[in-house]
Amino acid sequence: MPDTQPTTPLPLSVFVIAHNEERCIGAVLEVARALSDDLVVVDSGSTDRTVEIAEAAGARVFHHDWTGYGPQKRFAEEQCRHDWLLNLDADEVLSPELIEEIRTLFAEGEPPLPTYRIKTVTVYPGDNKPRWLAEYHNFIRLYDRRVARFPDHPTWDAITPPKGTGVGLLQAPCYHFSSPGLHHYVDKFNRYTTLQADTQPLKPYPVLAARLLLGFPLDFLKAWLLKRHFTGGLYGFVLAFSHAYSRFLRNAKMLEKHRLQWRSVGCRKDSPP
Repeated sequence: MPDTQPTTPLPLSVFVIAHNEERCIGAVLEVARALSDDLVVVDSGSTDRTVEIAEAAGARVFHHDWTGYGPQKRFAEEQCRHDWLLNLDADEVLSPELIEEIRTLFAEGEPPLPTYRIKTVTVYPGDNKPRWLAEYHNFIRLYDRRVARFPDHPTWDAITPPKGTGVGLLQAPCYHFSSPGLHHYVDKFNRYTTLQADTQPLKPYPVLAARLLLGFPLDFLKAWLLKRHFTGGLYGFVLAFSHAYSRFLRNAKMLEKHRLQWRSVGCRKDSPP
């Protein structure tokens, strides 16, 4: 991971939501100190060393019971001292080039646009840098909270800027050390698909049935080609398969909700146990 020395802080707060993130949060915060003297961590009840590590890195740590991705981030926004915010996940490390690019934005005062997308590139477990043509996403992570905020939604935590708002795109990467291994992937998408099934509008039964029967190979191909897991060799094949299974599991859990609703409707006091 990058070794970046702190310099003059910007009028910028960096915030992270966390739960049992001792694996990477120290590196995330240590590097972020090159930009900000206001590091905010909102912890939802970690049982590992997350809080201890975050405080040692100079962060202000707040406890907030888990209320969903969007609400947690909105709570974190409100704890920040500055109006310009940079949101990082607890496994996302700024590259030296991105730090320099952000500092350049603030060189003559506030940045010219109110929101900026950041190129966050996935790093495979065990690797120190992204593979060739690694997948990435460009979400708004650097923004003026007076203009845009995270939505108050349990599963949707992407900022949608107000109509007519200018959105910039930073070119240097942020490294996403997304997982220590397959066990983490499986635990994560099991929890997240349950949350999706519980909070998102229930799709019609025929739609879910079609997705269960036909969607798996399409989702695999999307991950294999569009996320470019084909550049990851056999391990890339495993991750593309896992991605397709996570979509399958989400649809299966929604289908199960239909089934349980039908059984509840058909239940009578005189039904056999």
